[in-house]
Formats: sequence, structure tokens, C-alpha cells
Amino acid sequence: MAPHPVVQAAIDLSAGAVGGAACVFSGQPLDTAKVKMQTFPTLYRGFVHCFVSTYRQVGLRGLYQGTTPALMANIAENSVLFMCYGFCQEVVRVLCAQEKASVFSSLVLCPTELVKCRLQAMHEMASSGKITHSHNTVWSVVKSIMHNDGPAGFFQGLTTTIAREVPGYFCFFGAYELCRSLFAEYMHCGKDDIGVAPIVFSGGFGGACLWLVVYPMDCVKSRIQVMSMTGRQSGFFKTFMHIFRTEGVRALYSGLTPTMIRTFPANGALFLGYEASRKIMMDQFDI
Repeated sequence: MAPHPVVQAAIDLSAGAVGGAACVFSGQPLDTAKVKMQTFPTLYRGFVHCFVSTYRQVGLRGLYQGTTPALMANIAENSVLFMCYGFCQEVVRVLCAQEKASVFSSLVLCPTELVKCRLQAMHEMASSGKITHSHNTVWSVVKSIMHNDGPAGFFQGLTTTIAREVPGYFCFFGAYELCRSLFAEYMHCGKDDIGVAPIVFSGGFGGACLWLVVYPMDCVKSRIQVMSMTGRQSGFFKTFMHIFRTEGVRALYSGLTPTMIRTFPANGALFLGYEASRKIMMDQFDI
């Protein structure tokens, strides 16, 4: 039988939260390397150099810096994203659903990702003298933003986040559903019965398509959110042109390697966590 809309929304919300947590735990060190390389493209020779340098300077905790806000961001983002995705599918055609869902998720994602990016780049910002006091906890970063910029400060980079999320999740869900459908057709079964490995691969494929399309926008977003610690407030276009003119196109793709390495385990875990927990909850409600 068809589930009640409230029950379906609660299931999608909960399953999205499980998937978001799985995504963070499986990929946080690589996300840290990505943000560092986006913000300081000339500081590291490559992904391995960034990874090893961070471990030597700060230890293992340096690679997991920003995990708490990352968990908050991903749980909140994917809860809203998958709930809105499920709801919008009932109202509009599937490819329009991702765009609407991604706008909602951006409002949740921007503040938590701002804190995460600042924590991940704090060591480099302090070492380079761009800031005089480093804030090494979530609460200290939150207090600093509130003190310097007020509540509106948490939405620095919102326009860029939305510009990244809308086309990104169009590709993300589109590629995931396409890949899952091809597996189902090849295996002569329903999309919900293709098994663990095809779900993980489909999730990773969706993530790879997302990042290949939106990576320069993500780079600009990270730069805006980290560099605003110095008091400089620059918008998307101004920041994009500054990077393009002074550092070249290559800087806009700095950190792409760890991102692409991360996308298969992280997004595979995201969709596996979502699909598995959703199926369990659907079975519990006999839906």
C-alpha cells in the first residue's frame, strides 16, 4: 500500500541522515585534503604531499579536523535533500525534483560547511600570518563568526553553494538513477534488488559526475568561506575572476584528485546507508 506522506517523509529524512553520517566517516580525511588544496593551491605539491604534511604537522586529528560540523552538515543536508527529493518526486517529474531539493539543502548546508572549512584550513591560515588567533573548536569558530559578522555571517558563500548544488545534484541523482537502472536491466531485477556492490558503484558514479561538473564552483566557495576569516568579503564572480587571473585555471581544480578518490567510498556509503536503512524502515511499516 502507498505510505502516508508524513510517514514517507520521516523515512526519507531518517534514511538520509544515516547516509550522510556514513558519507562523512568514510571520506573525511580526503575532504580535509581537498579543502586545504583549494584554499592554498601553491602550498602543496599534490594530494600525497598535503596528506602527509597534515599528518606530520598536526597528527591524525588534523585529517579529521571539522568532523563535527561535517557530520552536522551532511546529516542535515542529506536529511533535507532526500526528504525533499522524495516529496518533489510526487509532485513533479524526477529530474526537476533534484533542483528543488538542492535549494532547500543549501540553506542547511552553508552555515555548517562554513565552520567545517574554516576548521580544516585553520592551521595554514595561522601559519601564514593571515589570522593572529586560531580557533580550533567548533564552538570557538561559531563564537568568532557571531562576534565579527552576526547571524548573517553564517551564510557567507550561500549564493555559490546554491550555484553548486543545483546543477551538481541534477547530475548526482540523474547519474545515480541511470546507473542503477542499467544494473537492474542487466540483472533482470528491480532497482531496489540490485545488491550492495551495484548500489555503491552507482553512488560513486553519481558523485564523480557531480564533482566533474561543479568542482570550480566548490573551489570558489571554499576560498570565500575560508578567506572571509580575514575580513575580506568577496562574492562569487569577483573571487572566481581573481583566481582565474592570478592563479590560472589549474587552481580552480586544485584538490580534485582526493575528491575523486573520495567520491566512490563516500558516496557509495551515502547511498548504501540510505537505501539499506530506508528498506528496513519500509519493511517495519509493512509498506
